[in-house]
Amino acid sequence: MAKLWFKFQRYFRRKPVRFFTFLVLYLTAGSLVFLHSGFVGQPAISQSQASPAAGVQAEGAELPFLGDLHLGRGFRDTGEASNIARRYGPWFKGKDGSERAKLGDYGGAWSRALKGRIVREKEEERAKYIGCYLDDTQSRALRGVSFFDYKKMTIFRCQDNCAERGYLYAGLEFGAECYCGHKIQATNVSEAECDMECKGERGSVCGGANRLSVFRLQLAQESARRYGSAVFRGCFRRPDNLSLALPVTAAMPNMSVDKCVDLCTEKEYPLAALAGTACHCGFPTTRFPLHEREDEQLCAQKCSAEEFESCGTPRYFIVYQTQVQDNRCMDRRFLPAKSKQLIALASFPGAGNTWARHLIELATGFYTGSYYFDGSLYNKGFKGERDHWCSGRTICIKTHESGQKEIEAFDAAILLIRNPYKALMAEFNRKYGGHIGFAAHAHWKGKEWPEFVRNYAPWWATHTLDWLKFGKKVLVVHFEDLKRDLFVQLGRMVSLLGVAVREDRLLCVESQKDGNFKRSGLRKLEYDPYTADMQKVISAYIKMVDAALKGRNLTGVPDDYYPR
Repeated sequence: MAKLWFKFQRYFRRKPVRFFTFLVLYLTAGSLVFLHSGFVGQPAISQSQASPAAGVQAEGAELPFLGDLHLGRGFRDTGEASNIARRYGPWFKGKDGSERAKLGDYGGAWSRALKGRIVREKEEERAKYIGCYLDDTQSRALRGVSFFDYKKMTIFRCQDNCAERGYLYAGLEFGAECYCGHKIQATNVSEAECDMECKGERGSVCGGANRLSVFRLQLAQESARRYGSAVFRGCFRRPDNLSLALPVTAAMPNMSVDKCVDLCTEKEYPLAALAGTACHCGFPTTRFPLHEREDEQLCAQKCSAEEFESCGTPRYFIVYQTQVQDNRCMDRRFLPAKSKQLIALASFPGAGNTWARHLIELATGFYTGSYYFDGSLYNKGFKGERDHWCSGRTICIKTHESGQKEIEAFDAAILLIRNPYKALMAEFNRKYGGHIGFAAHAHWKGKEWPEFVRNYAPWWATHTLDWLKFGKKVLVVHFEDLKRDLFVQLGRMVSLLGVAVREDRLLCVESQKDGNFKRSGLRKLEYDPYTADMQKVISAYIKMVDAALKGRNLTGVPDDYYPR
C-alpha cells in the first residue's frame, strides 16, 4: 500500500498540471454536493398550505430536534424544516411562558443560502405592514413607549422592542424614531409621504417627516399578550373631582392589579388606580399629582381575585404606573428664535449631565446643546448635540469645562454637583463602558482605577470652585436633591432658563424621568473600590467645596457626601 502511495506522489510531482486539474475537479464536485445538501428536499410551504396539525404544533409545543445534517442529504424530515421556516418572531412565547428557540440555534453545517431564506420568511411573518399615517408631536398616533437611534434604526429592531412590551403596533418615523402603541389614533395618508430610508437598513422605509410607517405585530395569541411590569407608585387619597382627575372608570367585581393595569394600558393611560372593586385610569395632573403619599395600611384591602395583593378602598387608591408613555411632554424642537444669552449646564463628568439634559428637554420642549459633539448622544435623540454651542438654537449648553475664559463665555449657568464618590465611579464606568455601560472588573482591579482617582478627584473640587468664582449667575443644584425632589428642583432649573412651563408638563416629566440613560443596578460592585488613602484625599476636597458653598450663602454639600 505504501509503495502505491509513493508512486502516486511521484506521478503528480512529475505532472503538476495534472495535479492541479484534479484538485480543481475535486473542489468543484464537493461544492456542488454541499449546495445540493442545502436545497434538496426543502419545498417552500406557505402558511395557507400547512397542515392543521403543523399549526397546532407551532402554537403549543416546542419545536422538535432536527437531528444531524449530512452532505448529500437534506433534513431527515422535511416537515420539520417547514415548521422552522414558519415560526413566529423571537418574542413569541409558548403557553408555559418559555421562549421558543431562536433562529440559528439548530447547529450543523447548513448552507448560508438556506439560512438567509429562512430569515426573510421570518421577517415576513413577524408583522404586517398596514400603511403610512400622520403623526403629530402634540398628539401622537401611537402613544406607548418610544425610542430613537439616528444611526442604527431598523424595522426589525423597532418591531422587536414593541413586541417585547406586548404592544400591537410598531411605527417608524423620520428614518430613526420608533413608536409603540395598542391602537392608532391618526389618519391614513398617501404611501408616497413615507419616503425616508431607515438609518440602519438600506432599501427599507422608516416613515417620513411627521409620518409613520405602521406595522401590526403578528402575535400568535392575543389573549396571551403581556404588558410588562407596572411600577408601584404608592397609596393616595381619592382626588376631590374624581371624574376630571381620572377620566376612565370601570367596575371590576373580581379585581386584581393585573386586570386594572391591563385595562388602563389598553385605554392608553399611564396611571392605573385601584379602588376596591373599581379601576380608574388617567394622567398625573394638578388634580392628582401623586406628591402626597399616604400610609400604605390605609390601602391594605385584599383584592377579591388575588389573595396577596392590595386593591385599595373607595377612599384610598393603590396607584401603579403602566408602560404607556405620557406624551404630554415628549415633543421637542429647537428654539424658534435665537437666544440672546448662553446658559451653561455645567457639571463634573459623571455628575448626571445627560440625565439632567433629558429632564430639561422634556420640561421645556426645547433641545439642549453641547460644548462638545458626542455622536452616540446625537444618535440617541439629542439633536442639539450637532449644533455649534454658540448657535443660540438650544435652551442650554452642556459643558464640563472649568477654566476662567470658558466659564465667562456664558451669561448664566446651572451648576450640577454630585457626591464625588458616586461621580467618579459613574465617569469611570462611562469611560470604559459607555453612557449606560459598565467598566470591567479588570479595570477596577488594575492600575486604571487608582490613576483615574488620582487625576480626577482634584478636578471634581476645582470644577465647582471655578464656577462659583467666575460664573456670572450660577444656580447650584445637587444631583441628590434632583433625584429626591425632582418636581421642585426641575422647576428651579426651568425658571433660570426663562421658560414658562405648565405644572402638568412637569408632572409628566416626573413620570418619565428615567428615560434611556440610566444604568441598571444589576452590576454594582461587590466591594468598595476606594482605599483609605483615597477616602482621606476626597474628604479634604469635599470640605473645601462645602466651605466655598457656605461662603456664598448657599446650602453646603449633603451629609451623605462623606465616606462610609
